[in-house]
Amino acid sequence: MAEANNCVLSIAGFDPCGGAGILADIKTFEANKVCGMGALSAFTVQNDIMFESLTWLEADEILKQVSVLKKRFAFSVIKIGLIKNLEVLETIISDLKQSLPGCLIIWDPIVWASAGFQFHNYFERRQLFPVLENCFLITPNTEEVRILAGINNPMEASQELAKYCNVLLKGGHNKEEPGVDYLFMHNKIEKIFPTETEIFPKHGTGCVLSSAIASNLAAGNDLITSCHNAKNYVEHFLSGNQTLLGTHYVH
Repeated sequence: MAEANNCVLSIAGFDPCGGAGILADIKTFEANKVCGMGALSAFTVQNDIMFESLTWLEADEILKQVSVLKKRFAFSVIKIGLIKNLEVLETIISDLKQSLPGCLIIWDPIVWASAGFQFHNYFERRQLFPVLENCFLITPNTEEVRILAGINNPMEASQELAKYCNVLLKGGHNKEEPGVDYLFMHNKIEKIFPTETEIFPKHGTGCVLSSAIASNLAAGNDLITSCHNAKNYVEHFLSGNQTLLGTHYVH
């Protein structure tokens, strides 16, 4: 069996161009020196600028993939990305918490594809909040956190969600403080500043960031250190070239 603290699982959608979703997650895991595996949650037909169609996988289809992996490997961290709805998410997380009680769950609540397709526009809060209580961290951007919490101010929305789990509010869409992330940990807030001055937009940046955090946690770093290290990794990723598809390098 693989070492539990060096094996990370992504439950995410398949993006054929590899810039986002499960392929981007596994590239990020490997570049951050952890063993990466994946279970598909959706099939998409897209590239870095066009989104044509989507086919969702149901909870039982996802859990069958996870089940066969658990028979041979142990996972200390599991990252969940694109998911059909809260019912599917709740079923998956409930199963993971029962079968892998010590594992940390990170949810990247993807609302929009960078190619322009909207996956979700509303989450039922009475159903959402119990799900968040079983997550270690969520990684929304400003638009996603507004939709999750139903609160227009992103900082207030993040503070509301932080009552249930840790929240990393991504700063890529923050017009007032471009690139500044905020990590909400119940009663504590950590501000994470950008360091790179020349970066270029990339397809799948949110996937890469959450997966880099998962990798750092699996390597034994605490949450604050993991978020800082992941920020650094993503900035190198964004500054690597001027195209929408970044390249992952082992550091």
